[in-house]
Parts: sequence; structure tokens; C-alpha cells
Amino acid sequence: MNDWGLLQPVTAGSRDVAGDDDVLETMVHVEAALLRAWGHVDGTSDQDAAAEALDAVDPSTLDRTALVEGVAQDGVVVVALVRELRGVLDHAGLPVTRLHAGATSQDVLDTALVHVAREAFAQLRVRLVAAGTALAVLADAERASVRVGHTLGRDAAPTTLGVQVAGWLDGISSAIAAADGARFPVQLGGAVGTGEQADRIAGRPGAITTLRATLAADLGLDDPGRSWHTERTPVLALAGAAATVVAVLGRIGRDVVAGSRTGVDELALAGGGASSAMPHKRNPVGPVVMSAAALQAPGLLSTIARSAASVDERPAGEWHAEWSPLRDLLRLAAGSADAAARTVAGLSVHREAAARNLAAADVGVVDDVTLAACGGVVDAAVDRFRTTLDDGHRR
Repeated sequence: MNDWGLLQPVTAGSRDVAGDDDVLETMVHVEAALLRAWGHVDGTSDQDAAAEALDAVDPSTLDRTALVEGVAQDGVVVVALVRELRGVLDHAGLPVTRLHAGATSQDVLDTALVHVAREAFAQLRVRLVAAGTALAVLADAERASVRVGHTLGRDAAPTTLGVQVAGWLDGISSAIAAADGARFPVQLGGAVGTGEQADRIAGRPGAITTLRATLAADLGLDDPGRSWHTERTPVLALAGAAATVVAVLGRIGRDVVAGSRTGVDELALAGGGASSAMPHKRNPVGPVVMSAAALQAPGLLSTIARSAASVDERPAGEWHAEWSPLRDLLRLAAGSADAAARTVAGLSVHREAAARNLAAADVGVVDDVTLAACGGVVDAAVDRFRTTLDDGHRR
């Protein structure tokens, strides 16, 4: 049985952006798009009906037992999936000659995972923008609300709540920039990446170039002008962008937990999670799961980075090792972004507690120079956030 969130609070309550159902459905759409691409290469509409039939397939009607057995037998699901789809087309009396033509299993699965990543980044960006917009308002409102800053775990010097929030906002801007900078390349190269099979089927050299470009356009992906079966920087870049999002939000989560703890009381959260042993407690669940995601992400990213040191024209094991950590990183990033948006929406500050903590720390006097410097930090963070959004809209 696939996991369904029992032990993963980061993604509980959020739509699974990279579940088996999503990947399976996307692989079917990739095969349908490839049929349409062949119609373009051939200059005919012979494949349109077959492509429409595949796009109409409900993935839940496919034989999942056969698919799982295919994974065990072949090491990848695509072989069994093509058999299933061939049966769909045969049953409908539609041509199967161009089904999966010129492609290999890695082409279909890589393309599907990249497409899933694109959808995940689009979803999490919306949540990041919501969180950032709320933080920009909060930072401006609290630009002069004094608090004690901490360095190396000790009271350090005066600052403001606005500066702390501005630091979170800067992280959100970096996360949005990472998401906006992500590239989502289609994969199509055939058995050893040369595209020779596609050229041979089409009866002319260079057909693979047209096929790849058409496939990319159909799926809304980038055309890299090459295959990248063993040159895995595209996956490493996507994983790095997802890990950036998770790390940024983990930092915010840890700060919120620290600022809302009993005895500090500078931050307050709306609601909270229950304790099984202490009914009086309301735990900071959103910030906790953001922190938990950030602790999981480095190991996942490390696996993908190690797998990028691949070998041959198509790797034995390195590629397979990427699938789960990439999907988990996408899930953590999307789940963290959901938690961040909820957390920030319910976040409030206690200025009196922050001022009291500063006075008790006795770390210096707050004067006009201090407040002007803090205001400058807030203004710069808000400006950067707005610029990041503007840059994203122009792309």
C-alpha cells in the first residue's frame, strides 16, 4: 500500500502534488502528447484520435497490479504502462504504430516527473506570494517595535520586530526567485540519446529535433535541444530549488517557535495543535512542520546530488535513485509553503513583551539611529519582494 500521510505532518491536509496517481496520469498524457508530436512530424492527423483516447483514460481504470508487477520485473513502470495503453488503443480500434515510437522508458518518466515538478512549483509559488504579501505588511507595521536581537544563542543588541519579519520576507523573496528560475526540460532521446530511432521511423535525419520541440510545446515544457539521460543537472537544479524553498521556510518556522515560546511571548499564533498528554497546550504545528521539512530536505538533496555523478549513456541505478527523493522534495516544498501561508495569516506580535524582553536584556539604548537603520532594512526587504514579483511576472 502507498503511504497516505500517517507519519508525514508536513503534507497532511495538502494536496499531494507528486503522488503515484499524479505521476501515472502525467505519463499517460506524455504518451498522448508524443502521438500528437508524431502527427506533426508525419504531417498527418492519423494519431489525433489515438492521442485523444489516451488523454481520456482514467488512470484508476488501468491494471495497477500489472503496473506494480511490471516495476518489479522491469525496474520501471513504463514498459508495463505501454502494454496497458496499447490494449486501450487496440480495444478502441485505433492505430498503435506510433505509440511510444522513438522514445525510451527514461524519456517518458523523466518528462512526467519534470511536468509534475512544474505543477508543484506553480502551486507552491501561490502560497509563497501569499505568505510574503502578509509578511511585507507586518514588517512595515512593526518597523519600530523594539526587541532584543540574538547572536550565537545570546542576547546581543537592540533591533525591531519589523527587522526580524523583514529577514523572513527576504527568504520568501529568495524562494520565489528560485521557483521562478526553475527550468522544466522535456526529455526525448531514445535508447542512447541520439534520437536515431525517431529519425529512422520518420525516414529523414533531424526528425528527433522536430519531435522533441513539438512534444515540449504540447506539454508546456522547455525544449533543451538535447537529451539529458546521464547529464542530470536539470534534476539537480529542480531539487536544489525545492530544497531552497524548504530551507527558507524552515528558518521562519524555527524563529516563530522560538519567539512564541513560553517566557518569550513576542509572537502569537492563531489556534494550535493539541497535546495527547497535556490538554492545556496549543502546539505551534505550522512552524513545527516547516522546521521538520527543513531537517529532511538535505538528505534527499544529497541523494540526488550523488546520483548526478552518473555513467554511460543511460545509468544503472543512479537514475532510479532520484525518483523518490525528488518527489519527496517537491512534496515537502509544497507542504511547507501551505504551512507557511497558514502560519503567517494567523501570526500576531506582542510589542509589550518584546519591549520588556529588550529592557531585561540591558544590551543598549534604542535611539533614532537604531530605528532609522531598522527602517532601512524593512524598506529594502519590501522593495526586494516587490521586485521579485515583478521579475516573475515578466518571465
